[in-house]
Amino acid sequence: MASPDQNQQQRAEQPSFTQMGPDHDLESLGRHCQFAYCRQLDFLPFRCESCRGTYCLDHRTETTHKCPREGEWARRRANNNNNTPSSMISSLPPVKPTIYNSSQCSDPQCKTLIHTLQNTGVHCQNCNRDYCLKHRLREDHDCSKLIPIGARPAGQNGPTQKEKAKLAFSRLRSWGKDKSSSVASLAPKLPKPKPNSAATRIAQMNALKKNAKGDPKLDVQKRFYLHVEASADTTTAKFPTGDFYFDPGWSVGKVLDDAAKRLQVQNVNNRGLGEEDRLRIFHVEGGKLLEFSQKLGSGIVKQGDTIVLLRGVGPPPDLIEM
Repeated sequence: MASPDQNQQQRAEQPSFTQMGPDHDLESLGRHCQFAYCRQLDFLPFRCESCRGTYCLDHRTETTHKCPREGEWARRRANNNNNTPSSMISSLPPVKPTIYNSSQCSDPQCKTLIHTLQNTGVHCQNCNRDYCLKHRLREDHDCSKLIPIGARPAGQNGPTQKEKAKLAFSRLRSWGKDKSSSVASLAPKLPKPKPNSAATRIAQMNALKKNAKGDPKLDVQKRFYLHVEASADTTTAKFPTGDFYFDPGWSVGKVLDDAAKRLQVQNVNNRGLGEEDRLRIFHVEGGKLLEFSQKLGSGIVKQGDTIVLLRGVGPPPDLIEM
């Protein structure tokens, strides 16, 4: 039978998930996140105490992985507390707020934990996000530049997820036509070899390598060069385009994080929000969205290709059906 001290310790645990590591479960090392649209490999995964599934850091909570048995752990804990003497409950030590059991201010540059005894949280009705006291006012968190999460503000009927995806691809088609037109208009002025010739491709690649930016510590022989652009509604940068090089061993998700940082695109993918705020990478030459878990050097794209950062276009399966 468990001792009273052990019972107190168990009831003091607040999160609905448990971190799995070498000190807990050796077989859990290297598990893939079970969330349908993630599946990334995590060497220190978390186990949901309600559905008993295994998830990565971003999808460890019941809300972020859309737990099919949401609330079960809380109900079990409530039943246990009902059978615990009030004197024992009052003697339990307070749980220290951490990133694992508390919410974080929605401002990308702020790390303050909110909705705690020390820091209250303020909900913005306009963008449907929660902020600390420092960023509670609309002008403090650039509210006018944010797309509201979930429902639109009162009096506005925003486009549906499917409509957003169609608009995104319409922009891509227009972008492709404009690109072709600009190249055609310059052709008479540039007495160069034919566009499909090997000499032209080599010249274009040399120009890309000359202008590309990236981590200078990365070996020159391992650099993977790409043209990167961002649609106008995803960025506040003055020039949302650039030439960069990446490590071919990186996943598409890591490439997205690095490209978004360099183009000054707000990236809230790691906050577990809905698809309307999630960034994804569209491969122009391949005509499809790339999965976050795919490796850049696995053949999904080629050196010198173009990728575009899009927001709110939904996961690849939904777009394929369209």
